[in-house]
Amino acid sequence: MFTDTHCHLTMLDLTPYSGDLDQALEQARHAGVTKFMGISVALEDHIALAEIAHKHADVGYTVGVHPCEDETVMQMATVERLVELAQDSKVWAFGETGLDYYHSTDFVVEQKACFARHIEASKIMKKPVVVHTRSAKHDTIDIIRAEQSTHGILHCFTEDLETAKAVLDCGYYISFSGIVSFKNAQDLRDVARHVPLDRLLIETDSPYLAPVPYRGKSNEPKYVPFVAQALADVYGSTAEKIGEITSRNFENLLNLK
Repeated sequence: MFTDTHCHLTMLDLTPYSGDLDQALEQARHAGVTKFMGISVALEDHIALAEIAHKHADVGYTVGVHPCEDETVMQMATVERLVELAQDSKVWAFGETGLDYYHSTDFVVEQKACFARHIEASKIMKKPVVVHTRSAKHDTIDIIRAEQSTHGILHCFTEDLETAKAVLDCGYYISFSGIVSFKNAQDLRDVARHVPLDRLLIETDSPYLAPVPYRGKSNEPKYVPFVAQALADVYGSTAEKIGEITSRNFENLLNLK
């Protein structure tokens, strides 16, 4: 019923499961989670994520480099290498890529170039791109438009209505994390009201950003229904209905060609 479109499966705190990821995934399934997309932050992540994905029919993964990686790591993400890694049928998307000026502005030029290469690979393979943006919304939108990217997700959305409208106009989907459940996130919930239901996605971004009532704890995929509940409160719906809608949206996104 619920799809966690963004979880860092190689980073989860598995202490409660004696180090066994399979147990964590099974707990999520018991909570109603039926699909998981494991996210890469560096190219080598594909090794562990491919092993997980090929072991579990309900898990797919991405290939890509996070904008907070250093310049050398970003340069390794050539279009050719990204396309090569994405030949695996369990690779559902590219990323997470994008721009992050909050943590560092040391490699802005390379961040932009790396982001553009991910988009090019996305267009070649007809698989969506997962975009991270922080303190860089204007440049992020400019690159999406300049590269004519129409097949992607703006993940962990925390931006304003103007940004939402801009990426929606480009054809993107918008994914909300546990932040939308935080008490101090009313502005974000106000923006969420304007996101069309057929462009809505949910995620945990685990192990980060656990939703209420687990805020401050290590996050994991089994908590994604709480993100759905926060959005259900916004839309006057139910968590189950939001789960159904966002899962269908994710399937539609993956099937775009």
